[in-house]
Amino acid sequence: MSKKISVGIDVGTYQVKVVITELVKQNGNTAPHIIGKGLYKSKGLRHGYIINKKEVTHSVIQAVQQAEEQAQVKVKKAFISIGGVSLEGIHIKNKTMITRADNEITQLDLDNILTENENNPLLLNKKIISTIPIEYKIDNKKVLGDPIGMKGNKLESQILYVTCLEQHLHDLIQSIEEVDIEVEDIYASPIAGSFVTLTKTQKIAGCVLANLGAETVSIIVFENNIPISLEVFPIGSTNITNNIALELKISLEEAEKIKHGIITSTIYPRKKLEEIVQIQLEDIFKLIEAHLKKINRNELLPAGIVISGGGSSIATIKDLAEVSLNLPSRIANVNFVKGSDSVVHDSTWAVAYGLCLMGLTSDRDLENASLTKTFLGQIKKWITQFFV
Repeated sequence: MSKKISVGIDVGTYQVKVVITELVKQNGNTAPHIIGKGLYKSKGLRHGYIINKKEVTHSVIQAVQQAEEQAQVKVKKAFISIGGVSLEGIHIKNKTMITRADNEITQLDLDNILTENENNPLLLNKKIISTIPIEYKIDNKKVLGDPIGMKGNKLESQILYVTCLEQHLHDLIQSIEEVDIEVEDIYASPIAGSFVTLTKTQKIAGCVLANLGAETVSIIVFENNIPISLEVFPIGSTNITNNIALELKISLEEAEKIKHGIITSTIYPRKKLEEIVQIQLEDIFKLIEAHLKKINRNELLPAGIVISGGGSSIATIKDLAEVSLNLPSRIANVNFVKGSDSVVHDSTWAVAYGLCLMGLTSDRDLENASLTKTFLGQIKKWITQFFV
């Protein structure tokens, strides 16, 4: 019997992370187990997008080789995350008249909306990564779930399209394929990370997952167990490091250690350091708050904000998030094995873990369509992932 292997590759601005997992039976249950991990400093990226493909490919090679040596397997295929400032969540509202004479809604009516949406100017030069139905209305009345089979005169939809620049996606795929690794599928980094950092209860109640990366902060808002908004800001924890280095007149390496609470030989006023960090974090939370106001969810997410990424290790970040956003706050843990009490406290690996988990549980018939899948295939896939 062949092994069920899944590989996740997270190409971040700061680091490339590779995780290899195997689906195994233990105590009568089938569960994913990590058999290999690889980590290497990223080169050739800026704010999450590729500026030098050769350097990115080199970083991927180094991280993959580490993971392969640990797992004692050759990586041939992988699930890839995409992030950076070109990643965007775009809401499109549309409506159509029901085509059948008896007013019953069919798949054709949904297809008509999706086909028309594809030509929307908001999607120009964008590659659609995921298509997520947010809401349907029939004759101005909200519908819960799938509208197919129901009757009415007019069908309205609100759909979230997770997109990125086509060139960004092309460069990322090309960099991975240069390593002779087949890209099985692409997922937005915030969505991949959410599968191992958020519980279903949190997603149903409403929460925001904020990933504080080196040069970007990405947020994804969940409600009723589905993503309703996604945004990426061109600011990250490197900004904090740079300001510490400038204000304390120290090297960037020393500033990075101090930011994470590591004891160094540098003597500095603790209050001054706290002020430097607080100012930068407040700027980040102001951006998050502005976005929540824009989508009418400010102070209205019962499960609060969950903070992940390298910046989440800053000592004061949890308390400052609560004060700035007036929401419950916690630092993310990685719950990799479903139903297990074991957690990983280092959430910087969340995206790579999430990719592996999605690879092990995804519907292969849908996955085979991968980068050329239809809108219908995407919607079926999202319904399966978020409602089953």
